[in-house]
Amino acid sequence: MSNIPQTGRTPRVTIRLVGLQILVFSLLLTLGGRLWYLQIRNGDEYTAEAANNHVQQVVHPAVRGSILDARGVPLADNETRLVVSASRTELMKMPDDGEAVLTRLAEVLGMKPKDVMDKVRLCDAKTPQPCWNGSPYQPIPITDEASAKQALQIREREEDFPGISAEPTAVRRYAAPAGSNAAQVLGYLSPVTDEQVKEAENTKSPLLRSDQVGSNGLEREYDSELRGEAGVTRYEVDNLGRVIGQRESQRARPGANVVTSLDSRVQAVAEKELEQAMRDARKQHDRNTGTNYKADSGAVVVMEAKTGRVVAMASNPTYDPNAWVGGISGKDYKQLTGKKSNYPLLNRAIQGQAAPGSIFKVIPTTAAVNAGHDFNGPYACTSSFNIGSQVFKNFESENYGGISLGRALEVSCDTVFYRIAYDEWKRDGGNKPKKKPGDWFYRTAHQFGLGKETGIDLPNEVTGRVPDRQWKKDYWKANKDAWCKSGKKNGSYGERIAYENCLEGMKMRAGDSVNYSIGQGDTLVTPIQMATIYAAISNGGTLHDPTVGKAIVSPDGKDITEIKPKSHGKLPISASLHKRIDSALAGVATRGTAAWRFQGWPQDKIPMHAKTGTAEVYGKQTTSWFATYTKDYTVVMTISQGGTGSGASGPAVRKIYNALYGVDAKGGIDKKKALLPQPQAKLPKISSDGSVEAQPLGKQFEAAGRERRRGADS
Repeated sequence: MSNIPQTGRTPRVTIRLVGLQILVFSLLLTLGGRLWYLQIRNGDEYTAEAANNHVQQVVHPAVRGSILDARGVPLADNETRLVVSASRTELMKMPDDGEAVLTRLAEVLGMKPKDVMDKVRLCDAKTPQPCWNGSPYQPIPITDEASAKQALQIREREEDFPGISAEPTAVRRYAAPAGSNAAQVLGYLSPVTDEQVKEAENTKSPLLRSDQVGSNGLEREYDSELRGEAGVTRYEVDNLGRVIGQRESQRARPGANVVTSLDSRVQAVAEKELEQAMRDARKQHDRNTGTNYKADSGAVVVMEAKTGRVVAMASNPTYDPNAWVGGISGKDYKQLTGKKSNYPLLNRAIQGQAAPGSIFKVIPTTAAVNAGHDFNGPYACTSSFNIGSQVFKNFESENYGGISLGRALEVSCDTVFYRIAYDEWKRDGGNKPKKKPGDWFYRTAHQFGLGKETGIDLPNEVTGRVPDRQWKKDYWKANKDAWCKSGKKNGSYGERIAYENCLEGMKMRAGDSVNYSIGQGDTLVTPIQMATIYAAISNGGTLHDPTVGKAIVSPDGKDITEIKPKSHGKLPISASLHKRIDSALAGVATRGTAAWRFQGWPQDKIPMHAKTGTAEVYGKQTTSWFATYTKDYTVVMTISQGGTGSGASGPAVRKIYNALYGVDAKGGIDKKKALLPQPQAKLPKISSDGSVEAQPLGKQFEAAGRERRRGADS
């Protein structure tokens, strides 16, 4: 055997080398293909994207449009303030990141250096407020309350304040003309949310995280029109974020003006009288509780009867919308939203729900006649009405004998409506209802527009409640388990009620129908709903969508888009029935429950119609309601825990009408003192070519537009 070593490769080694060569070749081929795809196939696309990575845009918010009353008086506009801002891009170029400059600036502004430096730092998940959550390339405002002297110091010593500017800037202002507040109607501005920023990304007016948008009231409802179109400037920046040049700039377009149907003078009167009525109610003694009335909240609506346009709308308690300008402090926010605040941000005219009491009776009156009952009766107005062992009393146990439905409205006789409601309940089958019960009382309430929104052009309106059979079933399903768990057949009163509701809470019982017939029980309405109903009775039956906005006027004042009145139905009332109800409501003001509040009113010249309401609320004092109308206006007022309708709300409503028509205490009419003897004039018509046929209003806004453009240019 020879011991000479083998010099040739084994087949296994050869195979491994060939495999390794193939792998290396494949990797090189894949890398080459990928480079070809990136540089040649999609080279232009990625080049453009790379270029865009070095372009940053700065959005310049447009000057916000004004909100004006029907006479063109600003309710919300802008005032020029001296705003001191810092350019973070310039500060970052400095060796100390601008610390020395900001320290000098703090001394001039009378602020702490730390407070100034905190304002220019960028917000992130770990950085607490205050910080800047906008674009780092945009001037960051330090204060909007700089004095002229401070601004002059900064401008004259530019070498000491590089990157710092002091410029006049438009800031939101709620002017409160004639002393009117209208806070809940106007709304306020608040910082934009991330969701809103995302929604506006591809619109003509993108939003910055530092922007403010309408968050309530008209500011929110017409935000897109008021906000205008933001300007955009695009800058070229290097990989360190430093600006190396400007690419393009698009100027901002000011927002449009919103003209409302509000009259600031009437608004001021409505607010004043509501406040005074609540103060007066707190001085009155409540015999049921042994204490004075709390009168903790209230609302009033003044509406044009023929159009549904809102002339005034007040809610109490209220607040100053200027508190939100520039960002609300934590202390102020707590005062407006805490449990002890009684929630002044709520617009109780459209969000306050309560049982309507007797102002509801125009609905069961209509339902009774439509169900076949004779308007003239006679119906027994006894001091009480019994269903089994349960006694339902008339207000103050009055007994008027046999009367018509019209007289029942005038004296607000409860027992007349108890009897008719009970008869209808039995006709529908009582505790064993028919498959298709008539349900006239509930059906009619829906036909009057209750249980749904009126359609007013304000956000967050609530629907109220019509406690019909479907609602009873839904409510029972939602509460059945809790009732059955806590209910006891022979327990306390509350436990017995829970036991009964567990077994029969889905049924429409006699007591439910009887209470409902006088606006009690589970019925809930809002002041704007009842104002819409009484306005419809005034105008012959048309239910209008209430509106506050009257027109949108372009920034230059040349284009006017009128917001025309719309209707959402007709009252289910025949002409003859309408005439009888109208006459009965006039009787309420002349010889019924409201007569003592309208003594000396010029009824022959300005016929007044009214209905009082005193609604009982479990665990609380009674709610005061007063619903009224003339041929021109409808005024509805309510005061929670305020007492009787005519007692608490009556004097205030009378004074509002006195101001509208110029009526004095003796019934004389002074037209010179009348704020609005007739509904406001219509807006000018717009021709098909867009020109304004009637010039005065257009010229008025053209002048305002020129003034605003000058402010924007500066």
